[in-house]
Amino acid sequence: MPEGGKLTIETANAHLDDAYAAENEEVKSGQYVMIAVTDTGTGMSKEVAAKAFEPFFTTKEVGQGTGLGLSQVYGFVKQSAGHLKIYSEPGEGTTVRLYLPRLVSGAIRPENEAEARLVAAARRSETILVVEDDEDVRGYSVEALCELGYRVVEASDGPAALRLLETDSDIDLLFTDVGLPGSLNGRQLADEVRRRHPSLKVLFTTGYARNAIVHQGRLDPGVDLIVKPFTYAALATKVRRVLGDDEMAGS
Repeated sequence: MPEGGKLTIETANAHLDDAYAAENEEVKSGQYVMIAVTDTGTGMSKEVAAKAFEPFFTTKEVGQGTGLGLSQVYGFVKQSAGHLKIYSEPGEGTTVRLYLPRLVSGAIRPENEAEARLVAAARRSETILVVEDDEDVRGYSVEALCELGYRVVEASDGPAALRLLETDSDIDLLFTDVGLPGSLNGRQLADEVRRRHPSLKVLFTTGYARNAIVHQGRLDPGVDLIVKPFTYAALATKVRRVLGDDEMAGS
């Protein structure tokens, strides 16, 4: 953050399920402690982010950094049987998430049983429009939602999503990334969609830590948001709640 900025550190318990583990070969499903560090700095391109954990890789000038800091973090997390995820956009900032195995003493609370009930209940025939520029994330989301029984259409950017909305009037939910490329980001797309279709429900997703993105004013408090990386169960639960379900509302 060469011009200064805001650093947000967030912690939470997290559950990475079998579906998420299947998409990430080095991950074991189970309970984790998540530590997220978010800055409002210059951000990284996808090419730079892919090399961020490599030893001696740095974008700094000679003498300003060795590139060993992130590689040491990577080594520590992997030695601890953990998992890392990085999300960044040029000009917007970066979030790095660390997942460390969580020690659970005694009986585990029945949170997974509740998740399983919600997933089982989340089988409806509504139509969801998924808007995501990352092909892997979009593919995972579309596959998960189809398995849950939803009809799914997809787009890689805002203009393509608007064209789909003009030709398909049966869409019940817009599920969009906040940081879309091009002329329309996710927030602008949602504003335009609500102008044309006031009753259409919207669910945002982002790789930034929730507290960081809400506190920075990019999204209004109270909006519906699911943070990447999300699990199959978390996506099922969130979508069902946004679309509305009397049984789940009472659970």
